[in-house]
Amino acid sequence: MRFAGSKTATFVVLFLSFAVPVSSQQAKKKKQVGHAENVWDYDAGVFFVTDGSLFNGACFRVNGRMISEDFFNGLKRIDTNQTTIFQRGKDVVTKFPDSVTVAFTIHDELCPTEDQQSGSRKYLTQKMLSDLRLSIYWKHGVELQPVKDVKEIDARVDRVQPYATSLAANLPPRYEWSYELVVPSAGVPLSDSLAFVFRTPDGRIAARVSARL
Repeated sequence: MRFAGSKTATFVVLFLSFAVPVSSQQAKKKKQVGHAENVWDYDAGVFFVTDGSLFNGACFRVNGRMISEDFFNGLKRIDTNQTTIFQRGKDVVTKFPDSVTVAFTIHDELCPTEDQQSGSRKYLTQKMLSDLRLSIYWKHGVELQPVKDVKEIDARVDRVQPYATSLAANLPPRYEWSYELVVPSAGVPLSDSLAFVFRTPDGRIAARVSARL
């Protein structure tokens, strides 16, 4: 998979080569009784998940998490009828730290319209992953700002063992690809989201998702 967006962030992972974000849903939510507000806790970071598909019929899932050392520990988003604020203890927090770390995995997924017994399932391969281009943006409203100087700090591929181990020799191999990136975020408002767009070589969008508080 190729990472695009800046000169320093364009490289090939040598190990191998529209969806609903749930970052807010997976944060812990607390309803404050007697108050017109919702409180979201981000102690575990910001989660995201999406499903994607390729033109050849292969489908896949992306699962990820955004963290930054202890930045998210104790961080809360408080929604009221008038505004949204972020707090850690009594301190108001408005910006992301200098950088965030994003870890995500990709593995093939049964397409919604596929029949598991039809034998027509397309499995995600090393070549398919190698051809994908990933662009990363900071999203402010509808404006997308490409992120520069993204650094890859880890990448690997693991064989996924089938549930029916006795049939493993007769089944196509399946894999899970894992990545870990450091993304610059100095000065970015916490109200912005980190958007990921996966494209095929001809520019078609295969998947997109945002990590947002």
